[in-house]
Amino acid sequence: MSHKNVRPLLKAGIAAGLAMTMAAQATPATAAPARVGNVQEAMEELARTPGVVGAVGGAYLDGKPVGLGSGGSRLLDGKGGRIPANARFRIWSQTKQMVATVVLQLVEEGRLGVDDKLADLLPEVVEKDLVERADEITVRQMLRHTSGIPDWYAGKPKPDGSEGDDPSFDVFDFTTRYQPLDLVRWSRDRPRTGEPGGSWSYSNTNYTLLGMIIERATGHDLGTELHDHLFGPLGMTRSHLMATPPDGVEGPHGHGYYPDADGRVRDVDRFNASLTGGAGGVVSTAHDVSAFQRAFAQGRLLPPELQRILTDRLPEDSRLRRKGRSSCGDDFFIAGGLAPGSIAMTFYSADGRRQFAMSFTLSVKPSAVELDAGKAVEAVFCPS
Repeated sequence: MSHKNVRPLLKAGIAAGLAMTMAAQATPATAAPARVGNVQEAMEELARTPGVVGAVGGAYLDGKPVGLGSGGSRLLDGKGGRIPANARFRIWSQTKQMVATVVLQLVEEGRLGVDDKLADLLPEVVEKDLVERADEITVRQMLRHTSGIPDWYAGKPKPDGSEGDDPSFDVFDFTTRYQPLDLVRWSRDRPRTGEPGGSWSYSNTNYTLLGMIIERATGHDLGTELHDHLFGPLGMTRSHLMATPPDGVEGPHGHGYYPDADGRVRDVDRFNASLTGGAGGVVSTAHDVSAFQRAFAQGRLLPPELQRILTDRLPEDSRLRRKGRSSCGDDFFIAGGLAPGSIAMTFYSADGRRQFAMSFTLSVKPSAVELDAGKAVEAVFCPS
């Protein structure tokens, strides 16, 4: 998709659910434009999208903010005032890229191997018969979603047998504390999606397991390892991993909503934190997410041979490959994630100089929203 405009890519990204961007290495971006567009105007326009309650975003060039913006409102029906432009928000599956980076940093430290087997790292998944063929599945395969492990998050089947857009769990259960192995167990009765090391198939279960592997290898909880390896060194002072219900987003922020079985729109701001973990549990800000993507794109977090595990090309139909070319000729990657209540995404240039991180709170299912976030990126970085 390297020769397509970035505008249509968001619709495809939404289909990926809680997805992590693993893009191919891009050609160097051209020099930054002399002028930058108005981020506030861009966010106000996006907030007018049907189904969007509020929107926040921040654009950065060479680590410096070039604009923050906020549109819509904190709460439904225009209530609660404007969301602070620097508010925290759930980044959902952008968490996966961070978890993958920590895993590979542990590999660099000699504490893990990319070809270590799941059965050796987490023997309990074999003892409790939670993952088929665990003795064949490697860390590399889980990182790249080629393990064949089914997705515990996958939607409830529709009457015709196809996957629905409602998650397999109770969205409105904000208090039950699930353990990671509970989530893995949910996937056990689902059919495998392929051979270990075979075709790509997105699965949150891979990253639930990788979070457990980090904890087993280090003796520390996942949140501590994310802080020590990434948040602290990169100055991501307003980022943390939510893990225990009813944890919520700290400070004034936008609330997301989701329709129940009767179509009644309900606040899901307290979305169950024990469901996310390594698959999507990080809360962050536009500044902090941009700091991570800048460091990742510039190769400051991993040696090249390990970074290529996340950036080498995947099959053409892989929903993890999200790269677009803007109208001013620059390549942008897109990292994103979604779950009931909100969508978050970060556009970043191939050379790591520019980032535009955004979050959208919703009043409908994420699959029902048609956001033109690429247009906002072009309005800011390619002003006519």
